[in-house]
Amino acid sequence: MHTLISESEIHARVMALADEIRRDHPHDLHLVCILKGGFIFLADLVRRLPGTVTLDFIAISSYQDGETSSGSVTLLKDLDTSIEGRQVVIVEDIVDSGTTLASLLALLRTRRPQSLRTACLLSKSARRVVDVPLDYVGFEIDDHFVVGYGLDLADRYRNLPYIATREKSGQVP
Repeated sequence: MHTLISESEIHARVMALADEIRRDHPHDLHLVCILKGGFIFLADLVRRLPGTVTLDFIAISSYQDGETSSGSVTLLKDLDTSIEGRQVVIVEDIVDSGTTLASLLALLRTRRPQSLRTACLLSKSARRVVDVPLDYVGFEIDDHFVVGYGLDLADRYRNLPYIATREKSGQVP
């Protein structure tokens, strides 16, 4: 493992993102976290957002425990509450191909939110296949497979407080 983004760099950027989001949404704000990877980013982000904030969770996947997207998007868990008429920001851990986020945006637009924006901790634009709007971006990274701070490999490494690249050895250490 090699540390790509330190814990202190992440926390400083999350604070700045919270300021940007609150500036654009000064009143009620509804965050939709994409599980499982986005939960740590969401937890840190929401603690830095003053004012009224509500939360919901959705699980959508295209990875099926691999390191590359399968291209097939599956809804695993839907929202618990309506987003109609609400100011919504989707909170995502990483956007690479854009396929998963594009599918989710299409789905949520049918539910008529007042506004729908995206916040991602990491953007890997070199792998982008689908052009998706990214309103709030933590870090732009090169084409590395990364783990930590909620991101995983076969459900491992989410607990690392930093973002790390993993050497491709074919084995999960």
